[in-house]
Amino acid sequence: MNQTLVDKVAEAVLYEGYILYPYRASSRKNRERFTFGRVYPREYSDGQHGAEPCVMQTECLVRRTPGGSVGGRVRFLHAMSREVCAGEDPEHCVVVPQLRVDGQVYQTWHEAVDREVALPELLVDSGGRRTMEFSFPGFEGMEGVSGGFLRRRQDRLEGDISLAVEPLDEGVSRLTVRITNRTPVEGMKDIVMRTFASTHTILQARGTEFISLTDPPADYALASTGCENIGTWPVLVGDTETMLSSPIILYDYPQIAPESPGGLCDGLEIDEILTLRVMTMTDEEKCEMRNVDAVARKILERTESLREEDLLKMHGTMREVRWPGSDFFDENTRLAHVIVKGVALQAGDRVRITPKGRADAMDLMLAGKVGVIEAIEQDAEGRVHLAIVLEEDPGRDLGMMRQPGHRFFYGLDEVEPVKEEV
Repeated sequence: MNQTLVDKVAEAVLYEGYILYPYRASSRKNRERFTFGRVYPREYSDGQHGAEPCVMQTECLVRRTPGGSVGGRVRFLHAMSREVCAGEDPEHCVVVPQLRVDGQVYQTWHEAVDREVALPELLVDSGGRRTMEFSFPGFEGMEGVSGGFLRRRQDRLEGDISLAVEPLDEGVSRLTVRITNRTPVEGMKDIVMRTFASTHTILQARGTEFISLTDPPADYALASTGCENIGTWPVLVGDTETMLSSPIILYDYPQIAPESPGGLCDGLEIDEILTLRVMTMTDEEKCEMRNVDAVARKILERTESLREEDLLKMHGTMREVRWPGSDFFDENTRLAHVIVKGVALQAGDRVRITPKGRADAMDLMLAGKVGVIEAIEQDAEGRVHLAIVLEEDPGRDLGMMRQPGHRFFYGLDEVEPVKEEV
């Protein structure tokens, strides 16, 4: 298994929803964060009558290969409080909502530290159970800035992970990984400081393989249904020897699009839209974004240094195009022109759009618009369609480059020839 792939997908999961556009601490959208994969302290969960989970559990199937084993790691984010203090003396400074000095802005925020716990290996053939405890220490420190200080604090986290393998039949065992937050709670304020956030599990099989829960073989469809997953869902990544169990439901074999320049953290939003939005920020907005934390700063710096060709790649890419036949798109078999209402039309001619009975909301908005025929296409059933680029489209050049979103397809009965003015 290529660890680079699973780490890239896991990293996207780890920071998904960490900070939302417009990437500023002052935004209402960013006042309630770390919303994916929370595992709360048990005492707090009990106080909420189980409404907030203190356990995350992964169950999946693994083949009982002699000598085969499973192991892996658990990852989550450990929140770190950052308070802004005004004054020259760190012992007597005053906590303020924000501090603006020399064009810089500092605001209260929750940063995060990436935590990882290695899992012990268990043999899949003989079964067994292991439980391990883990903890991460608390922290408090001061950083001097112009006009004041930044006070950072982390609470101590404690928990345990149990790993169990139970043989189901001669061919398959059930693997259970159970993560429990046992951090003591002192009051209910700022509970996120004692919570495992964006929690997920990466499982690695050695000498054996996992069975897909999304698309299991018929012999194990019932056994896969019996797997109980709490707050997470396991999928295969790269091959059948690696499984990612995350709070975000994915398909088997997820990948990071090669056109994506990097994570944007914003709830699986479209890269191009977010990138363009960041580009249109004012200097003041960018200043605030740059000072939020290292994650936001990285997004801004990457966007500002993006090349034009990289931005164009994000607009759309076609993959796995399947050809109906070897000569289907042969230039010699394509129509050079069509007849519409007695007029011969070809690529480059102007037409008016007149959608018919199948019209949807987009067609209704385009009704009466004038466009240029970019191409004459035929589908596998021989029906003719005109690829039309709107004359008034600001992205008309993208349509002529056959980019998605700037070409509209209509039948011959849905257009009218436009007579050229003399």
